[in-house]
Amino acid sequence: MDIAALSIALSQASVRQEASVSIMKKTMDQAESNGDGVVKLLHSANVKAMEQSVQPHIGGTIDLKM
Repeated sequence: MDIAALSIALSQASVRQEASVSIMKKTMDQAESNGDGVVKLLHSANVKAMEQSVQPHIGGTIDLKM
């Protein structure tokens, strides 16, 4: 393989790798942002009310027999 072809191949590989890293960074930033949003939502939500709304028949009463 001549030097020019090798140089072009290495340059293309470098550009592909840089693009891949850039896309991965954007994806990781967005995933972190989404995770922060979920955490903020969970902290602001009333968990007990949310559990009751999902399964309203569970935990509302206790049956005792003596």
